[in-house]
Amino acid sequence: MASGWAVLGDWQLLPGYCVLLADPQVPDLNSLGTEARDSFLRDITRVGDAILQITDAERINYSIFGNSDPILHAHICPRYAWEEPSLRKGPTAHYDRSKGPSFDLERGAGMMRQIRDAIHQ
Repeated sequence: MASGWAVLGDWQLLPGYCVLLADPQVPDLNSLGTEARDSFLRDITRVGDAILQITDAERINYSIFGNSDPILHAHICPRYAWEEPSLRKGPTAHYDRSKGPSFDLERGAGMMRQIRDAIHQ
């Protein structure tokens, strides 16, 4: 991506969950100049658009925190109709991350290709 690296997240209970890692590394969004900031935000939505195109997600949630890892990165979280109703309306932080599949390169390769291809269309 123009602003960094889009990667599948290490937790894949919600298929297609991605993280955009800024390159070069900066501590937060406000540390970027106007053009770099616009590029990062545009890339976040490009990844979200790709996930919507290749999955049955109803919407995408976007999060930028930086409290634990003070390096700019954005969470791009697809949300699905099949999610437990009590969890679907809240942040993904409410999920028990010990449940559900972790990222596996072999299992994730197809999703990575699909996202990449959708971004490049």
